[in-house]
Amino acid sequence: MKKTILSTFLLLFFSCLFAQDAVNYQMPPKVIADLLLAPPTPSISVGSKAEWLLLCERNSYPSVEELARPEYRIAGLRINPGNFAPSRQTFINNFSLKNIKSNNVFQVTGLPSPLYAGNISWSPSETKIAFINTSRNRVDLYIIDVAAHTATRINKQPLNIVLSSGISWIDDNTLIYRTVIKDASEAPARPPVPQGPAIQQNLGKAAPSRTYQDLIKNPYDEQLFEFYATSQLVQNKNGIETKIGDPAMYSSVTLSPDKNYLLIRTLQKPFSYLVTAYGFSSVVSIADINGKTVKTLARLPSAESKPSGYDNVQNIPRSFDWRDDEPATITWCQPLDSGLIKQKVPFHDVVYALSAPFTGPPKELFKTTTRYRGTQWGNASLALVEEGLQSKQTYTVSRYNPSTGKLETLYEGNTTDAYHDPGEPVKTKNQFGRYVILTLDNNTKLLMNNTTGASPKGDLPFLAKFDLKTKKNTILWRCAEGYYEYVSEVIDPKKLVLLTRKESQTEVPNYYIKALSSRAAGKPITDFANPYPQLAGVTRQKISYKRTDSVDLTGNLYLPKGYSKEKDGPLPTLIWAYPREFHSAADAAQVRGSKYRFTTISWASPIFWVTQGYAVLDNAEMPIVAKDNKKPNDTFVEQLRLNAEAAINKLSELGVGDKNRMAIGGHSYGAFMTANLLAHTSLFKAGIARSGAYNRTLTPFGFQNEDRTYWEAPQLYYEMSPFSYADKIKTPLLLIHGDADDNPGTFPINSERLFNAIKGNGGIVRFVFLPYEAHSYRGKENLLHMLWEQNEWLEKYVKNAK
Repeated sequence: MKKTILSTFLLLFFSCLFAQDAVNYQMPPKVIADLLLAPPTPSISVGSKAEWLLLCERNSYPSVEELARPEYRIAGLRINPGNFAPSRQTFINNFSLKNIKSNNVFQVTGLPSPLYAGNISWSPSETKIAFINTSRNRVDLYIIDVAAHTATRINKQPLNIVLSSGISWIDDNTLIYRTVIKDASEAPARPPVPQGPAIQQNLGKAAPSRTYQDLIKNPYDEQLFEFYATSQLVQNKNGIETKIGDPAMYSSVTLSPDKNYLLIRTLQKPFSYLVTAYGFSSVVSIADINGKTVKTLARLPSAESKPSGYDNVQNIPRSFDWRDDEPATITWCQPLDSGLIKQKVPFHDVVYALSAPFTGPPKELFKTTTRYRGTQWGNASLALVEEGLQSKQTYTVSRYNPSTGKLETLYEGNTTDAYHDPGEPVKTKNQFGRYVILTLDNNTKLLMNNTTGASPKGDLPFLAKFDLKTKKNTILWRCAEGYYEYVSEVIDPKKLVLLTRKESQTEVPNYYIKALSSRAAGKPITDFANPYPQLAGVTRQKISYKRTDSVDLTGNLYLPKGYSKEKDGPLPTLIWAYPREFHSAADAAQVRGSKYRFTTISWASPIFWVTQGYAVLDNAEMPIVAKDNKKPNDTFVEQLRLNAEAAINKLSELGVGDKNRMAIGGHSYGAFMTANLLAHTSLFKAGIARSGAYNRTLTPFGFQNEDRTYWEAPQLYYEMSPFSYADKIKTPLLLIHGDADDNPGTFPINSERLFNAIKGNGGIVRFVFLPYEAHSYRGKENLLHMLWEQNEWLEKYVKNAK
């Protein structure tokens, strides 16, 4: 007996002694590493004439060394101090052009080496393509001559893309962009000793704000932000740069349809310590093409004063934009309810317009009964106006006649009701080169493109005609069962010639040109190969099952190559999910996704483990449904349990999942779900939680779709926080978090404190802190190590569980 007690003591002693593992980067099994590092298929960009195809190749992932390069984290931005650009971008690493008619492919020459490209923009005639290239010490603007297949740098001054990488074509030889005004070496130096403490105060005004990260914290941050955010607008005509106006902190700059005016928003001091740069005080104005101010539209305060709660807005003008179907008309909206949606008023927003020369009073266009969301312009007699309520998950789309001022509802519904989504109107270029709503049959019908096409049979995208009089959709084309195919572009709306992207379980996604007048399958214009031969033979099916309260659920089930239920029996299983809130049980029960899609894989995917002998249930539906006139989250934990039990029971019933060897995992809100399931159930052998928020009091002004504050619902915040029940988490939990998480709410301290709480209460837990990673992980070495950690955890606590 004494010997047993001594052995137990030594085991516990050494377990505690080595609880902090300092390990070098590890490699997962080779097949997992190969899947992660497989070069992705190129993305494409096609001109509206569908004459040329730009193929854009990307490398898989940057190295940790690249992530470790210096960056400033200020005002909600991450800035590379050496080149006046965001420090975390995804780049294109090669361009080639394909002539769609001849099928010939040409490598673009003259590209910088190495190429770190982005922000592709076709010229008005589509004979040129602009792109931005980001090097270590500067950002440059290149133009590709499509016919010659050559790229040429056109800027002299380096570009400043800290606040926006936007470039605007005036004509085929003239562009507008922003440049730096000082060299990076002139950035303010950090004072060796602060001149005093950083002080914030509030003098009685309510200033609820989301829990943003990387905010300004002191006067030195203010100096850095002003230095890097200040830029000079320039016009480049045939390689000659001309300044437009004076240097400023340009938050946004958009060109009027007739190319004679600029809508400009500039940031102003004092800078906020509570909101990001895009919520700073600002001035909205109209300038002529030379930069001279024509009209100041608004001086807007900081977003600090925005009231909490979804659908509440500041009591100020918002949504400034050009009207696409007129030469130079600005539109904007203003609340009629002081910004508070609960006010009992007949209309909540009003929309105004002001046309060049901007000297008269603004004209009222229309009012909305809920919160205005935007307008898609068509012509003098047609525009589509969207309004809705996020808190109730509702939307309304109305037809607005600019000539008569009449506003008429066309369709409305729930944002969560995918089955009845009519699609988005197809657009065409007008005389100004702006995309406006396309009309057919003498302005009586719209062409509607639904790239999802949700249905009880799964996603089957469609193209339809919408009759503006009967308010009904007539489907012209729908994806055939057995495939997942959607319309990427309508090349010729009269002849209905389409560019589509088509795939199946065995066919790699590729692009086709097809005419609906022909029954032919269409002409393939790409021939991308399978980047994941390791997944050949893996089976995928969409499974359906019910909760005990009769809510229908689905998930994507993957089974290993060569798996036989009779021979291999039930498998260790990984369930991966992300909860969503619904106000309707019918909407929650809708089938989402398609069982006919080709299996692709990203760093975040759980599908890797189908190669290791696991059954994988990906996108397992985890709906949180409003019940008995309550809000969805009022029964959050109870519904998580119902969802998880239903999935486990179905997998067991099918004979493919071992009920005693189940793991649950998720990222972000899925990690929050995972920790809650382990705190409140004993359904699983292990959990994997990546970059989650586990203590809801750290997001006191709301989170996800919860708009009640902590002070309005303190018990809810407590009960939804797995941290509150850390003493109950005895199932092994692997916590992973990026130490540079930039997502509002998911501060790294969440994982640190949950680890300490579980450890302090004697649970089994491991915490992996990935260096330099934000909310979405990118570093190659970090990703490989993350996959190794997850694999080791699953092998130890699930597959080989005792």
